[in-house]
Amino acid sequence: MVARLIDFHCHLDLYPDPVTAIAEADAAGIYTLTVTTTPRAWPRNLTLTKNTRYVRAALGLHPQLVAEHSHEISLWEEHLNETRYVGEVGLDAGPGYYRSLDLQKQIFEHILKQCAKVGGKVLTVHSVRAANTVLDLVEAQLPPSQGKVVLHWFTGSKSDARRAVELGCYFSVNAAMLSTEKGRALVAELPADRLLTETDGPFTHVNSRPSRPSDVTIAIEQLATLRLMSPNALADLVIANLRTLVEAVGDPLKTWFTG
Repeated sequence: MVARLIDFHCHLDLYPDPVTAIAEADAAGIYTLTVTTTPRAWPRNLTLTKNTRYVRAALGLHPQLVAEHSHEISLWEEHLNETRYVGEVGLDAGPGYYRSLDLQKQIFEHILKQCAKVGGKVLTVHSVRAANTVLDLVEAQLPPSQGKVVLHWFTGSKSDARRAVELGCYFSVNAAMLSTEKGRALVAELPADRLLTETDGPFTHVNSRPSRPSDVTIAIEQLATLRLMSPNALADLVIANLRTLVEAVGDPLKTWFTG
């Protein structure tokens, strides 16, 4: 069992009992970023996490929900100054969401512009079948000095990954991402100093139940094997990466201990 864990992308408000899910992650001392899928859901997420030591909430507008919730972008903008973390945002060009892709691009571009305007945000970004377009928009709208992007469950090509690294992006890796040969090959080529871990619970599962933040140990163990490191050394590396990331946007990791 490793000493310190990071789940940098999960949806704790979508669990059957969000209060308990958040309390368990906090009690376990797991650095957890719980993302929001719509701006209207943000106030509850903020309330549930505002007194935690290790859990932070991110303000999002999920690309898969843009078709029905694009009108909430003004609400997203109203809440932006309440958090340093933005997500889940991005693009999804999968079969079920391709029709809304143009609208998704408009929303994502607006989000990037606003984040660049205010500065100091960390974004956790969805890029299913749209990695190149996501990177085009990030490059055009969000200079690394104005904000940081973490590509969640990245499934782009190796060339996309190299471009993302050049743009200053990080990658949050879950066990499902490492379950395929293609995924392992991509992750093996990512710079060690850009790696974070996630579960994407409850959309991933362990033994037929939704993943919990504590299940990020599985990703840690798999990454450690892939990188020929011990699990503790890999966990320490990921913590160091998180510290570098949040300090780059003016949020020293020590503030995660103060609630």
